[in-house]
Amino acid sequence: MRDVRVALVGDEGVGKSSIISSLIKEAFVRLAPRTVLPEVTIPPAVTPGHDVTTVIIDTSPRPEDRSHLVNEIRKAHVVAIVYAVDNPNSFDRVPTYWLPTIRSLGVNVPVILIGNKIDLREGQVTNQALEDEIVPIMQEYKEVETCVECSALLPLNISEVFFFAQNAVLHPTAPLYDTRQHVLKPACVAALSRIFRLVDADRDGLLSPDELNDFQRLVFDAPLQARELEGVKDVVEQMTDGAGVEEGGLNEDGWLALHTYFVQKGRLETTWKALRCFGYGEDLMLREEFLHPRFDVPSDCTAELSPRGYQFFTDVFESFDQDHDGALSPIELDNLFSTSPGNPWIASGFPETTLTTPEGAVTLQGWLAQWSMTTLLEPRVTLSYLAYLGYPHSSASQSSSFGASYPSTPSAASSLRRNPFSSSSSTASPSLSSSSSEPSYQLLPTTSALQITKPRRPSRRKGTPVERNVFLAYVLGASGSGKTSLLRAFVGKGFGGAGDEDPARAVLLGGVGGGGGGGAAAAARGGKAATWPKGAGAVDPGALAGHGGAGGLAGGRGKGKSVVNCVEEGGGERYLVLQEFGSTYESEVLRNKKKLELADVLIFVYDSSDTNSFSYLSNLRQQYKLDDIPTLFVATKSDLDLAQQRHEVQPDTYCRKLSVRVPLAVSVKRGELADLYHTIVRIAIRPMSALPYGPDRSSASSLLGFPVTRMQLYVYASAGLTASLAVGLVWWIRWGRGHLLGAGGAGGAGLGASGGGGGGGGAAGAGVHAAGGVLGTVLGWLGMRRV
Repeated sequence: MRDVRVALVGDEGVGKSSIISSLIKEAFVRLAPRTVLPEVTIPPAVTPGHDVTTVIIDTSPRPEDRSHLVNEIRKAHVVAIVYAVDNPNSFDRVPTYWLPTIRSLGVNVPVILIGNKIDLREGQVTNQALEDEIVPIMQEYKEVETCVECSALLPLNISEVFFFAQNAVLHPTAPLYDTRQHVLKPACVAALSRIFRLVDADRDGLLSPDELNDFQRLVFDAPLQARELEGVKDVVEQMTDGAGVEEGGLNEDGWLALHTYFVQKGRLETTWKALRCFGYGEDLMLREEFLHPRFDVPSDCTAELSPRGYQFFTDVFESFDQDHDGALSPIELDNLFSTSPGNPWIASGFPETTLTTPEGAVTLQGWLAQWSMTTLLEPRVTLSYLAYLGYPHSSASQSSSFGASYPSTPSAASSLRRNPFSSSSSTASPSLSSSSSEPSYQLLPTTSALQITKPRRPSRRKGTPVERNVFLAYVLGASGSGKTSLLRAFVGKGFGGAGDEDPARAVLLGGVGGGGGGGAAAAARGGKAATWPKGAGAVDPGALAGHGGAGGLAGGRGKGKSVVNCVEEGGGERYLVLQEFGSTYESEVLRNKKKLELADVLIFVYDSSDTNSFSYLSNLRQQYKLDDIPTLFVATKSDLDLAQQRHEVQPDTYCRKLSVRVPLAVSVKRGELADLYHTIVRIAIRPMSALPYGPDRSSASSLLGFPVTRMQLYVYASAGLTASLAVGLVWWIRWGRGHLLGAGGAGGAGLGASGGGGGGGGAAGAGVHAAGGVLGTVLGWLGMRRV
């Protein structure tokens, strides 16, 4: 909760202290001359329309109090210059002394003008007369926000003085409005235009009465009455000469004209309320906490879209599918992302990363799959785009009116704020002691569109199914082994017919296989296609010979590329993300324990027609500890002649020794995929079924440095304990024998009976032999040669 510090300055005798005392006592209090009141704090509970603490500072213009005056002006959030309406000289000193003095101190805060003692004015002052006096000052000094006239004696409009002081801080004019040109500033126009596009639910370029009502409920939690709606249209028609209203709704120009009207009429709180509701800060930029709220993903857990998140992205898709063909064309995607910095996947080869129509339009399934992958790999990106795209809000509490003044403000006759200019003849508005009429509203946090999965390790230990909807599989293999073809086939891109599978080749081949748009465009930009995740690095150049299709799947700037699709398994839909890396960067990923733990399954791919392909996988497994992650081997290019692998054992035998299933033989060219992707998902759901060395395998293997089952672990632990006891027994017996021999020698010398010592030595020797027998038995059990 912030506070508002108000410093009252002005000539002597203008009534600064009387204004403060009238506010506190709600009645006029006659004070001694030259009285300077102490600092006054007004708590939020008695502040109308603003949940802030207000600190009011009284000052003196006397030379001896100059340092205090300067210090308080510099500390103030808003400066209120008081003049007496019956003393023209005090008004003349506002532009000639007080405003220049504030500027000379280097203070950049809003200023309000307060005309006190209107009870002493003779006759009535028209709005036009007040305007003629104030406008020149406001044009020269843009920091002047408001002019309010009041009377501390009556009292009249005292609470309004401080209401407008608060408004000058909480709802400033400067960021929104150019007071010299009398137009909204560009940043304000951009922000309001974005809100217009978000509120325009049917994307027809007009805000219908229903859409205006939705906006009203969203921001102010109250519907527009019919007469208020007609009043809004009348104002817009007057402001735009009728051009801002079309077919009973407001176009974008009319929307901007309406907010211009609010600013000019001193109702900036209405515009600021809308801006803040949609995430904007004082600088008219989306707030950091709005774009990136705190969202921590614990170790061994992942982020997924919640049902609310899936529903939101489904609604967005259907809203922008203007031709209702069930897919988003490039133009529709551009429109969809118009309220954001742009398509977040443009550097990743999208839409080649997900399901599309033959023409390249993204289907609903592909759209949801892409967001599922983004949430898994980069939840911060998903959170920020939920904010950009207008993730649903909720509002509650008291009501207000978009068509009426919000919150209850002083009438036009009691204040001057840009326009209208007013006199003192009005009745008073809410006092500081009245209850707030401003509705409280709450943004539905974007984090509600995401959810955290349960840890995965307990499921692996207990053998229970993993409760996740999105799985990640790393696809590993040598260059040309067919990794990219498997990825392309997964998202329905078909067989590319090219050779190499490395990301660099995907760039060089560009449009081969009908999917080269992303790669070709990236190559044109500099020879590298950007991939997901962003900023991951460069790709492996790789050779160009081989069998698999590279097509246009994005490679390039990143160290890997990813695709995602939906797989029906276990009576529900699961999203599977396949991620492969250039062969150069596979080792980098496998060395990174944190990255490695993200994988649900490791897919080892080799070319069954290449005699050297499997050795790459074997070396990879020997170099890194990969036995804690479910594993599947895939033999690609089964349409070609099977080659004998140059390895100590053939792949089938190798897999049986690992206690995992033998390699799946697939041919992307023929479309023979052996239910590969369903198999990957089933393994991810039940990881114990594919852990190397069998389902009873213990993670203690990583500690011992070699594979070990639970039974072997128990045997080794028991043997180690027995051996330790045996060694301890040997040392204890040897220590006892030494003492016994010493005792025996002493007895022989003193008593002339040496047999006792010899007997003791013999007993000790027997104990040593017995312990040695036990140790030998244990060592033999462990298979260790006794020295």
